[in-house]
Amino acid sequence: MDATLSPLIHLIDDDAAVRDSLALLIGTVGLRVRTWADPVAFVDAFDRRDIGAIVLDVRMPGIGGLAVLDLLRSQGVDQPILMLTGHGTVEMCRRAFKSGAAEFLEKPVDDEQLIDALQQAVRQHVRSRERRAADQEARDRFQQLSEREREVLRHIAAGLANKEIARLLALSPRTVETHRAHLFAKLGCDSLAQLVRRYAALAEEGSAP
Repeated sequence: MDATLSPLIHLIDDDAAVRDSLALLIGTVGLRVRTWADPVAFVDAFDRRDIGAIVLDVRMPGIGGLAVLDLLRSQGVDQPILMLTGHGTVEMCRRAFKSGAAEFLEKPVDDEQLIDALQQAVRQHVRSRERRAADQEARDRFQQLSEREREVLRHIAAGLANKEIARLLALSPRTVETHRAHLFAKLGCDSLAQLVRRYAALAEEGSAP
């Protein structure tokens, strides 16, 4: 099954009763759950391709939840991470959000609050992965352009008309129009505004000169 159609929630908590009760709750809204008692085992086995979210207890023996959060973020894990704690402080909450936590909830957690937070986190992750896929597709499409097409694209993005581009590149206006049509087709754009936005996004990240 496509991961986007079957999100997976990873639940890490050293308390077996908490794991069981929260897993049962999360499963009632159709989300798959995998529970972990040992955060180190989770980090070692976690498949970063998963779509979903991570629910992480703050206080655990050995490595604590905030340290796991820092580790996951340093490894480029993009799943939203929700922190749970039975003894939260303002400083702990601030630290969690500074490290990239999506939510910080206190135990005993309100069922509706947790489910709402998880569903929002999953939607956020799906949108993020879709944007990344679209960005990668745009980069791949850009690589298919010839050097002349890239030159024409740069001038189009600068707001020049076909005749101006033709004069600058010593081409006929008809040739510029042909290149322009190829650009729309190769970059999958339906409008000039979309073409310019796509080029601007690529230029901003350094993929387009």
